[in-house]
Amino acid sequence: MIESWYPFFEWCEFTTIGQIVRQSLWLFPVIEAFHLVAFALLGGMILIVDLRLLGLILRQHSTSDLWYGARHWRRGALAAMVVTGVLLFLSEAVKCFYSQPFWIKIGALILAVLFSFTIGSRIAKAGDRVGPIWPKLAGLISIVLWGTVAWGGRWIGFSG
Repeated sequence: MIESWYPFFEWCEFTTIGQIVRQSLWLFPVIEAFHLVAFALLGGMILIVDLRLLGLILRQHSTSDLWYGARHWRRGALAAMVVTGVLLFLSEAVKCFYSQPFWIKIGALILAVLFSFTIGSRIAKAGDRVGPIWPKLAGLISIVLWGTVAWGGRWIGFSG
């Protein structure tokens, strides 16, 4: 099934944007820097909530306050991460097609976003009202998913 996507990946790489980014000496590293800063911002905000869900930090603050307090920054960072990620992808789509870390990253990213903005969000907003185990489980799942996104993203650069 994935093989049938190859023409799409090839088309992506040969778009005007993909060619401009790929042919520029400095554009890819600049976009990647913004991508990493956006991921660090998003990851940091999510990690703070996750560590609070685990009961490891900021116990004097409710998870709901932490989640709501950073919502605009979190959305903005996610949007910046997606836009810059698409630009990076377009410049090397064929390489990504053959990259197992890319597929792991994309799968984990989809799961992480869905989890964080649905189940994780609900548990963070509910805080301790959902019992002691659910916040810890949600924090742990979120850390594993976002950690996998980070690992996959970094490993793409080191794979063929």
